[in-house]
Amino acid sequence: MSDINSLETTALEELEAVTEIPQLDLWKSQHLGKKSALMSILKGMKDATPEERKELGKASNMAKGRMDKAWQNRRRELEEAKVNAKLDSEWIDVTLPSGSSCGALHPLTRYSRKIEDLFIGMGFEVLEGPLVEDDWHNFEALNIPPEHPARDMQDTFFMENGALLRTHTSSVQIRTMEKIQPPFRGIAPGRVFRCEDVDASHDNTFYQVEGIMIDRDISVANMVYFLRTMLKEVFGREVEVRLRHGYFPFVEPGFELDLRCLICEGEGCAVCKKVGWSELMGCGMVHPRVLKACNIDPDEWGGFAFGMGLNRLVMNHHDIDNIRHFLSSDLRFVEQLA
Repeated sequence: MSDINSLETTALEELEAVTEIPQLDLWKSQHLGKKSALMSILKGMKDATPEERKELGKASNMAKGRMDKAWQNRRRELEEAKVNAKLDSEWIDVTLPSGSSCGALHPLTRYSRKIEDLFIGMGFEVLEGPLVEDDWHNFEALNIPPEHPARDMQDTFFMENGALLRTHTSSVQIRTMEKIQPPFRGIAPGRVFRCEDVDASHDNTFYQVEGIMIDRDISVANMVYFLRTMLKEVFGREVEVRLRHGYFPFVEPGFELDLRCLICEGEGCAVCKKVGWSELMGCGMVHPRVLKACNIDPDEWGGFAFGMGLNRLVMNHHDIDNIRHFLSSDLRFVEQLA
């Protein structure tokens, strides 16, 4: 009994001297573990009488319980002290004046406004539409009926009521063509959503800039002119691009416009997937079925449309190697591009 009392007293004194959380685990192993002195006493009880075993067992269990509770309390104290120390060293008094530093626009906002200003100067309107869409505007009116395989390419977030988070800003084009009679030209920047695996060049929430022009005698040459003009203004220099055939249900013919990767200068990196070219946008001539769905006569009117990933545009311009930085809430990222 005296050994149990002595062990408990010594253990609790050593516990009070512990100042680091990792040391607590060592203390517990030494005083409450399988090889501790207290366990040795319990193992030696086989030589005691039944009456002694009962008394020693009760005393040992009570001592073990008190030591375990003391260990828990000490751990809680050290964890609270660690948090308080961090708060004391990192706290910010929000009532103090902000000083001379100023906030900055997010790079996506800045580039979106830059592109808007550029296209406004070329006679385009800025168009807006809802983030939560219906099937007609997001799919069917864009020549993507329910059984169309292109729906599988969109990785859509559906809601229980049948609504969905828009997968592209092309839905804004449909809403515009339903309300405005041609000729017209517009640009629709905005947020879109797709249920994709996140990696260096893909995210489930990103931003697009969609453009459309409906008029008489519009050709692919008109489209290429506007896109080259935009890229030259955005990057401040001529950039190397290429057009290759691409399939999109709402344009015919359809193209993929690729940009020579500005991060690796065509050598190959994680963003361009080692091919030297970064997919920047899909584009093409508006499909006659899309015009008919919006009550526009395709025999009289035609036009082009394009959809561009704003995130990738900014990544190429600033050598950003991971799309996840845009939604990381890390102020250092915004400050670097301010």
